Amino acid sequence: MEREGLLGLAPSSSRGAGEVLIHQGDQDRTDVYLLRSLPGADVTACVKVVVYLESGAEVLLGIRVGGDVVGELAALRRTPRSAMVTTCSPMLVHVIRAQVFVDFLDRHPAVWNAVARMVADRLEWANRRRIDFAQHSVPVRVAKVLLEIAERYGVERADGRRDLGVELTHAEIASMIGAGKDAVFKAMRGLKDAGLIDSVKRRRIVLDQYGLSVYQA
Repeated sequence: MEREGLLGLAPSSSRGAGEVLIHQGDQDRTDVYLLRSLPGADVTACVKVVVYLESGAEVLLGIRVGGDVVGELAALRRTPRSAMVTTCSPMLVHVIRAQVFVDFLDRHPAVWNAVARMVADRLEWANRRRIDFAQHSVPVRVAKVLLEIAERYGVERADGRRDLGVELTHAEIASMIGAGKDAVFKAMRGLKDAGLIDSVKRRRIVLDQYGLSVYQA
């Protein structure tokens, strides 16, 4: 009932791949975006959350999929947008006004709790990346982040391997784990030579999930 109530706060609209939902630094719009996959689609709704640094570098902070909410921090804190959010697949989006979203949370404590858990989960993801940076080599960090993404967002294939569920460049992987692009390229090549990953369909990665979990342990 609460999910239907949340969906009913705003109508859905179709968005194509490559559309910017949120612009970093925007102070005028604090809407919340609820992501939904298109009915019958063979790919899930997916967006990338990216921060652009003053140096011009891009840092991929995370990936969000159908059922996720994005833009909630600016709505709750009434602060400028801290990152850019761009679609990477066709999807449906419910654009909910900030005050409407907050009022709904106040009336539904269970949804408040769910949002709090979601924010905590994203913080834990960021903390794990920092710990991995301090403890592990680049190949292990690459394996860990690919495995986590596959477990969260991936799709099981008929051959028992797992489609990552999102296209990632070497530069994007490098930004997530705090490594150089060349080091990530070398690590990816080593994992591919070991039969743990493969690249198909425009950089999409297919994983041997069990083998990769043993490798990164």
